[in-house]
Amino acid sequence: MTENKNEVLKETEVKHTYDAGEYDVIVVGAGHAGSEAALAAARMGQKTLLLTISLEMVAFMPCNPSVGGPAKGTVVREIDALGGEMGKNIDKTYIQMRMLNTGKGPAVQALRAQADKHAYHQEMKNTIEKEPNLDLRQAIVDDLLVKDHKAEGVVTNTGATYHSKTVVMATGTSARGQIYIGELRYSSGPNNSLPSIKLSKNLEKKGFNLERFKTGTPPRINGNTINYAETEEQPGDAQPRHFSYTTPYSDYLSVSDQVSCWLTYTNPKTHSLIRDNLDRSPLFNGIIDGIGPRYCPSLEDKVVRFADKDRHQVFLEPEGRGNDEWYVDGMSNSMPEEIQQEMLHSVKGLENAQMMRPGYAIEYDIITPQQMKPSMESKLVEGLFTAGQTNGTSGYEEAAGQGLIAGINAARKVQNKDPLILKRSDAYIGVLLDDLVTKGTNEPYRLLTSRAEYRLLLRNDNADMRLTPIGHEIGLISDERYAEFEKKRQAVEDEIKRLESLRIKPSDKINQFVESHGDKPLQDGILAAQFLRRPYVDYDKLLEFIPATENKLDPRVIEQVSIRVKYAGYIKKEEAKVAKMKRMESKKIPENIDYDAIDGIATEGKQKLKEIQPQTIAQASRISGVNPSDIAILGVYIQQGKIAKTK
Repeated sequence: MTENKNEVLKETEVKHTYDAGEYDVIVVGAGHAGSEAALAAARMGQKTLLLTISLEMVAFMPCNPSVGGPAKGTVVREIDALGGEMGKNIDKTYIQMRMLNTGKGPAVQALRAQADKHAYHQEMKNTIEKEPNLDLRQAIVDDLLVKDHKAEGVVTNTGATYHSKTVVMATGTSARGQIYIGELRYSSGPNNSLPSIKLSKNLEKKGFNLERFKTGTPPRINGNTINYAETEEQPGDAQPRHFSYTTPYSDYLSVSDQVSCWLTYTNPKTHSLIRDNLDRSPLFNGIIDGIGPRYCPSLEDKVVRFADKDRHQVFLEPEGRGNDEWYVDGMSNSMPEEIQQEMLHSVKGLENAQMMRPGYAIEYDIITPQQMKPSMESKLVEGLFTAGQTNGTSGYEEAAGQGLIAGINAARKVQNKDPLILKRSDAYIGVLLDDLVTKGTNEPYRLLTSRAEYRLLLRNDNADMRLTPIGHEIGLISDERYAEFEKKRQAVEDEIKRLESLRIKPSDKINQFVESHGDKPLQDGILAAQFLRRPYVDYDKLLEFIPATENKLDPRVIEQVSIRVKYAGYIKKEEAKVAKMKRMESKKIPENIDYDAIDGIATEGKQKLKEIQPQTIAQASRISGVNPSDIAILGVYIQQGKIAKTK
């Protein structure tokens, strides 16, 4: 034993390497992005390797133990409709399910599930381990193999060299991760896992532009020390719900099986504690350089930015059935540990709460996403794809959506097929990817319903109608599942057609119902579809005035019929906008076009066009700094066929 207690053991350099195997696709990182990428590539027939720093971190939830929410819940449905795994996995492991925004229209309604985080991780890990064509291995990747600007594999810290035709990089917050708790700072990945240090340095040497982002997590407390009498219960829905279109109703969780969340609030005492100790917060004393999320700020940030508010919501959320660790949603912070304890005790219901883990901030590297194509393939290195927080996003759902597309396109690259590129009118995933590669992000990107121009078309309920045919075409949706989808689609079409042909005649019964809602009695007959469009009429009520169908309709068919009939006018208007945009999407921009040779485009416009390298006129029109006159000149230039290409 050394006498120098301060001696630090330095990592030894690996001098040798060895060939550890050949694959079609290698995925680096097994979080929510990496798990979806690896499963997709393997299910499309490619020999795939999934590398993770720790097998205990496969699809782990280091932050909020939940899936879904506004926009995010729709992404989970889209992942499922394309043949991904997240929806199936959360349906197997949730402990509470709620539909949010039920008082609003269908464009903003979304499911949110409270997860058993340990069961979620274990179930996904089991799925990965059983998947043919997929090898799961624990390793730290130090370098990306590149030859002639093409990805050829990776090298691990033990010297193992894995060769491949494509690589998906999904390193999450582990990339040069640094954790901050007050004055304490140390290298770490999420949840005190090992960080990845050398990979970032080597990517920079290869010409990639990296930036530092920051996120954080709140303290965890012992649920047995919560005074629930001083909080408000937040139960799950009485009606059983699901994310995956494949989950049968018989498998739904009954209401009695669900676990409640609880609501409380911070108060002036909490805020005073924070203000008095801001000089000890790394977010405010200049220690952290990384940019944090605007839409999920730390409690210190909220107290400073919204100084006029005397309270903020705090949701107490169970992390699973088999333990008493609870997540204190709303109190994400990086204050010193003893201040965090005082902050907790200042909150009603948490006066005696026992902190099991302190909250922390984590700073990490991202690859700026403008360096990627809409397919998630790198512009710098052919065959390299990126996904998840590596691209500057936040959230498990955004990561999984990117991972699925990256895995699909890595597999299609090996198959010599064109990449799958989802448009903004196809899916929220399309909105996400287009925002990243076209506009970039100067903070951790979070999907919001307001980011989608066509959100009435991109609803929580119709993801299968939009994307299941695509999933079947690329090979992730089985023939059996597609046949079931076709039955549902036909049932919806048949019922809408029936309602558009059935006429309801005036009667005492129907007029009594109409007048009870302050409406005028019917004088003439009315089509059933028109009657259903009235705000106070739902499908079940409509059935009291028309003949029933020969076969009882699935509730999911009824949901589709009701929304499509009630919002037919609005949907038609959005579809017209989509048709106009598709005409612009069809106008391709030739590769390697020389923008400097085009007279009339503003200097800033040329600079942005050269940086982003848009693939269509529509994408070019969405670039910040490219104005409408630039687009008009570019369109005429391409139409005339005078294309000067760069050497």
